[in-house]
Amino acid sequence: QLQLVESGGGLVQPGGSLRLSCAASGFSLDYYAIGWFRQAPGKEREGVSCISSSGASTNYADSVKGRFTISSDNAKNTVYLQMNSLKPEDTAVYYCAATYGSRCSTGGSWGQGTQVTVSS
Repeated sequence: QLQLVESGGGLVQPGGSLRLSCAASGFSLDYYAIGWFRQAPGKEREGVSCISSSGASTNYADSVKGRFTISSDNAKNTVYLQMNSLKPEDTAVYYCAATYGSRCSTGGSWGQGTQVTVSS
C-alpha cells in the first residue's frame, strides 16, 4: 500500500527555517517523482517544488526559488523540503504527492499534510 507521511511543520518567525520530510512506504522513490504542494486558507492549492524519480531534476515555484531546496534520500525513502527565509505568505498546509514516472502531477497519491505557520 502506497503511503506518504509529512512531518516537520510548525510555527516559525519570519526569516526562520523549517525542514519538511515526506516519508514514503509501500513503493520506491526510484520510480516516483515527488512534489510538494501547499494550500493556504481561502486560496487554491499551488505547486511548490518537484524532484524527479532519479533525483537529477528539480524545479521550484518562482515564489520560493532561492529560499527552498528539495532533496531526496532514496536509502531512507524520504524527500525533504528545506525552507529558509520564511515569509508570512508561506503559511499553508504543505502536502507531498507521489507520481509514477519522472514528472510530478496532482494525480498521484497524497499525504495528509503538515501545517506551516510563519508569524511573529
